[in-house]
Amino acid sequence: MTTPHSEVFNGDCMEYMAKFPDKFFELAIVDPPYGLGSKITDGGTWSKKYTSKDNEWDVKPTDEYFVELRRISKNQIIWGGNYFILPTNRCFIVWRKLSISESFSMSMCEYAWCSFDNNAKYYESIPEKGNRFHPTQKPIGLYVFCLSQFAKQGDKILDTHLGSGSSRIAAYKMGFDFYSCELDKDYYDAQEKRFLSAINEPLLQAIKVEQEKLF
Repeated sequence: MTTPHSEVFNGDCMEYMAKFPDKFFELAIVDPPYGLGSKITDGGTWSKKYTSKDNEWDVKPTDEYFVELRRISKNQIIWGGNYFILPTNRCFIVWRKLSISESFSMSMCEYAWCSFDNNAKYYESIPEKGNRFHPTQKPIGLYVFCLSQFAKQGDKILDTHLGSGSSRIAAYKMGFDFYSCELDKDYYDAQEKRFLSAINEPLLQAIKVEQEKLF
């Protein structure tokens, strides 16, 4: 099998997207900042270690971002879709976080808006804690689910806000060409290290290790 293309641009996503022609990507799976402000820093003990960055990353994208995203991608999965003004659509994904109780400050589930004319999807897993270095880090298994449901072999995948790199690892393991960018240099370096350590692990083993670190 040919080694899939996997690249990360350390810089602004608007600058990165401008390089690509219309509809270059079959699918964009993105998790842009929601613009939650103090709701992050007041989120409990899990959020305290991220306050040193003063939440500079938590800047809600402009309307121009979504226009450009739709220009270069045929379909989109947008995490935090409930925070943005997006077209009404019947297709969405709910990620239920199995270990989160109602008394905990972290959300018990997250919502992704999807551009597909398809039925809604539902995924359950424990959020990653043991190998966590980004405040909105999502499990590799969640991206495996998204790709298995909405992408087909040969598709080119885009992630404009790479963060912890879970989407990159999932795409690489599944054989998808993957393009991404990450503005923050610290997160860029951390995901690069994580990616290089994960590429030689079988996909199911990577997910298993990810989950075992939670206990």
